[in-house]
Amino acid sequence: MRFRGYVRSDGTVGSRNYVAVIPSVVCVNEVVEAISSRTTMTRGIYHHQGCCQLPPDLARVTDSLIKLGQNPNAGAALVVSLGCEGVDTDRLVAEIAATGKPVERVNVQEIGGTARAIQAGMDLAQKLAVKISGQQRQDVDLASAIIGIKCGASDATSGLASNVVIGYLADRIVEAGGTVIFGETTEFIGAEHILARRAKTPEVAARIYEIVGRMEDRAKSMGVDMRSGQPTPGNIKGGLTTIEEKSLGAIVKSGTKPIEGVLEYTEAPSSPGLWIKDTPGREIEVLTAMSIAGAQAMLFSTGRGAPQGFPIAPVLKICGNPITYENMSGDMDVNAGLIITGERSIEELGEETLAHLIRVMSGEVTKCEEIRYTTSMDIYTLGPVI
Repeated sequence: MRFRGYVRSDGTVGSRNYVAVIPSVVCVNEVVEAISSRTTMTRGIYHHQGCCQLPPDLARVTDSLIKLGQNPNAGAALVVSLGCEGVDTDRLVAEIAATGKPVERVNVQEIGGTARAIQAGMDLAQKLAVKISGQQRQDVDLASAIIGIKCGASDATSGLASNVVIGYLADRIVEAGGTVIFGETTEFIGAEHILARRAKTPEVAARIYEIVGRMEDRAKSMGVDMRSGQPTPGNIKGGLTTIEEKSLGAIVKSGTKPIEGVLEYTEAPSSPGLWIKDTPGREIEVLTAMSIAGAQAMLFSTGRGAPQGFPIAPVLKICGNPITYENMSGDMDVNAGLIITGERSIEELGEETLAHLIRVMSGEVTKCEEIRYTTSMDIYTLGPVI
């Protein structure tokens, strides 16, 4: 199996070819928005971090922004800094440039304010876009694919249909030599022992239990149990009654292959196969985590209907509920509810969805890309704002 992607100078392959406009700190999000809205081929990497944080979180944010700029879907990067942030902007620029892609920088305080920064940023973004616009797609093997998987706005159909389809695709991609990453540590609580059985080594199994315990301890430090927030009110309305029930359905999307290892939030896989990444359950931080890991596309399972995409990676929405699919057909890409109604088998819909994913990896737009519902994202941090 093959797709048509942009082969980068470092050997990675992109499914898109954007200029990533990266704010080093929340304070310059409006500058980035102004630059991105006035130029083509640009995507703003909006977030709410970068200053007044403890050193571990500042390091995490810096690492995250570096990895987002290094994602193969970014053909070039423009870093917009304020000038007094806590993020290490010199390292940010240098490590993105080390991949061989062109990088420019604008400093709002040094250039003389917002208006001048916007104008300079537009000029630089235009230059970068022109520079990468001539790059052509090439045929590449599916072994080059790195796919992130996620479920959100789940209901009782998610674990019966849409998660099952994604699990089928996860197995097929791994069998083809590709890489699949799943996270949402909060959403395999109560089912972690099932995942641990699939760990490649005892050490990997121990790490699965470790990240679950760590996530539960974070909730307990607030004086509450994780089950006070999971399942969500929307999950409960959709027929999910306990976190264990939700988790049993959620882990189905990981397929059946051995788990190679467990990644921290800013880490990327070191080899092909199936990987776990330690993340929360909320969409904006999970999709960011997958892009940090190098994902060129994401498979998103939903039952009640979660419409958002991501700035630099296509998000294919796979809906398990046939009623939701009909009600939100402008947002959902794949109707996995056909399994519920008996019109498709898991294998039939799985193969159709794999073909759809390959088309998306080769340039076909998803529903959320087409309506530009792609700006929601943030970086998962651990400590307080100080």
